[in-house]
Amino acid sequence: MKNIRNFCIIAHIDHGKSTLADRLLQTTNTISEREMMDQVLDDMDLEREKGITIKSHAIQINYKHTDGQEFILNLIDTPGHVDFSYEVSRALAACEGALLLVDATQGIQAQTISNLYLAIDNNLEIIPVINKIDMDGAMIEEVKDQIIELIGCKPEDILLASGRTGIGIEGILQAIVERIPAPKGNPEEPLQALIFDSVFNSFRGIIVYFRVLNGTIRKGDIVKFVSTDADYEAAEVGILKLKMTEKKEVGAGDVGYLITGIKNAKEVKVGDTITLKNKPTQEMIKGFQEVKPMVFAGIFPVNTDDFEELRDCMDKLQLNDASLTYELETSQALGFGFRCGFLGMLHMEIIQERLEREFNQTVITTVPNVSFIAYTTKGEKVIVNNPTEFPDPVKTDRIEEPYIKAQIITKPEYIGNIMTLCLGKRGILMNQSYLTTTRVELQFEMPLTEIVFDFYDKLKSQTRGYASFDYHPIGYRESDIVKMDILLNGDKVDALSALIHRGRSQDFGRKLCEKLKELLPRQQFQIAIQAAVGAKVLARETISAMRKDVTAKCYGGDISRKRKLLEKQKEGKKRMRQIGNVEVPQEAFLAVLKLDD
Repeated sequence: MKNIRNFCIIAHIDHGKSTLADRLLQTTNTISEREMMDQVLDDMDLEREKGITIKSHAIQINYKHTDGQEFILNLIDTPGHVDFSYEVSRALAACEGALLLVDATQGIQAQTISNLYLAIDNNLEIIPVINKIDMDGAMIEEVKDQIIELIGCKPEDILLASGRTGIGIEGILQAIVERIPAPKGNPEEPLQALIFDSVFNSFRGIIVYFRVLNGTIRKGDIVKFVSTDADYEAAEVGILKLKMTEKKEVGAGDVGYLITGIKNAKEVKVGDTITLKNKPTQEMIKGFQEVKPMVFAGIFPVNTDDFEELRDCMDKLQLNDASLTYELETSQALGFGFRCGFLGMLHMEIIQERLEREFNQTVITTVPNVSFIAYTTKGEKVIVNNPTEFPDPVKTDRIEEPYIKAQIITKPEYIGNIMTLCLGKRGILMNQSYLTTTRVELQFEMPLTEIVFDFYDKLKSQTRGYASFDYHPIGYRESDIVKMDILLNGDKVDALSALIHRGRSQDFGRKLCEKLKELLPRQQFQIAIQAAVGAKVLARETISAMRKDVTAKCYGGDISRKRKLLEKQKEGKKRMRQIGNVEVPQEAFLAVLKLDD
């Protein structure tokens, strides 16, 4: 056990975590040249396309130290985006140390700081590494000063490396062995293992990834999952190389996988403790905090018949992404579906993409919103997750909305732009401090509702990409929130309703009506689009009537041409929804997200 090291890599987005992980694997010959490719641990197509890590990935490295000793290093690569901080917290719980990676050209960013605090909370040994030192714009001395100021280490403790060219990789491996403590644990005690991830495999069932704290798990053992109190036979245990490698046993301090043939996703909980049935441990491992979703949206199948299939897909997806929460929901316009909780907008986009790619599900997503707390005149507390649950204004005493503390790090020349953006989003400036002469940190308290839509994109465009953003919730505050309905020919479209601050409602309603006018197809009758709060109509647009003959161009020729055209039309119709007598295309539901202020 003294030769095992468990560590992860934490950093801001695009600071080179995956590239550094590639080099570590290459230098130690963990993977052959043939298997080598960029972002080797990011096995999802989406991760490769977007160049981001979405899931943490575990892999075992064998490293021979200069003094001849063989070491086993368990690396868990973590995501950098604020929406996936839950993945990071899970990876940290399974490690004793962390490489804190900082880009030499960009310096310390907001996510670096928040991930660092997560690591310090878990009592991890921090090894600071400055990456990309071979780049033209590298500011090595300045970044060194920033790190020393942040974590109070000595200048000689900071390692210099380049993930792309492989400079300094050997030094990092030596530092991991020398500075990160070996795992503590007793192989003789009852088995106590922490589940930090799980994946679904259509042939083997659910594969559980765990870290053994005490005891040993062997093939053929009858294991018990403490929180669900269920027993299973360990059909296969092993360690995680690039592919899973079967072993007879996995001992204390090590990271491995377990296959028991479980088919039901509900039986495996991330953060649960695994123990042996005949010799159980007395205490559960203090696992992870329950995940708090920030953004809620409805996900509905395009065809109502596909609902059961979508439910299975959601189960499997939740297994792979423990931060996704969902419950059943029905909508007059869209039928049966799910009310899902996400950690942020990027998370929501990724889930929607994964449903389409991995499970071949075409879904409609409703307007994302956050959860509010309404207090009735009788003093009852009602949690409002979507507009349909909004109580009658007459019976409502007050409404509270969630606030967050936002931390933005940027260059001084963009302070004005950021102030304008945040104050326009009802933000309150709490603090402004200069980290160095060229970096300033701004702290705002803002309503989460204002951030849900397009805040992040706007922040990037206002600062030419030079701002990094991080946030955490700070509780609820009273606010003047109203429910805005969209009416098509007098019928409410519940999927387009939104909860919004009264001051923003008129402006938002007008823009939404204009957008819908562009997107709704013209019918053989006139359509009135209205935005209303209660009985008061705030905005109106009208689409005039028309008639369209699609087969007009198919004169003469084979009848199959006409049929082909009509079939193609039929496919297009599938993606639409009949609401009363007006067809609303999929784009209309997404348009609400892309309204430019």
